[in-house]
Amino acid sequence: MRQPSVLGLALRYGAVVVAVVAVLGGAVGVLVAGVPGLFSVLIGAVLAAVFMGLTAGSILVAERVSRGRATSGSYFGIIIGTWVLKLVAFTVVAFLVRDLPWMQPYLFFGAVLIVVIGSLVADGVALQRARVPYVGDIALPGDKKPENSA
Repeated sequence: MRQPSVLGLALRYGAVVVAVVAVLGGAVGVLVAGVPGLFSVLIGAVLAAVFMGLTAGSILVAERVSRGRATSGSYFGIIIGTWVLKLVAFTVVAFLVRDLPWMQPYLFFGAVLIVVIGSLVADGVALQRARVPYVGDIALPGDKKPENSA
């Protein structure tokens, strides 16, 4: 069975964080502010989840465009460009929803903050649990040598 990549594990754990925040935060939102509180928490959790997906997608696109060279300018350009896009998009969404009569800004911001912190923890856990070799392209005793090697 193939081991999931660090990115795959991080997305799975991040999805769990988003689901927990949506359920528990939604319950708190209903208790604090009724249905508007529920919608505020859900919008915050979904927005943070979309941004998590954009991060993962930008890494995948950057890997493909730069042909696996993480030191490539195109790699960093795609990652930083996506980060700037997310910053602008979050600012625009925050300004659009802040004056809606049903929006509870503290619940919205709390949900976004908890999902962001939770996804950072999930990324760390994914990195620790992933089985990633420390070295690559090394021959171990007993390995077969490629036919075209010297």
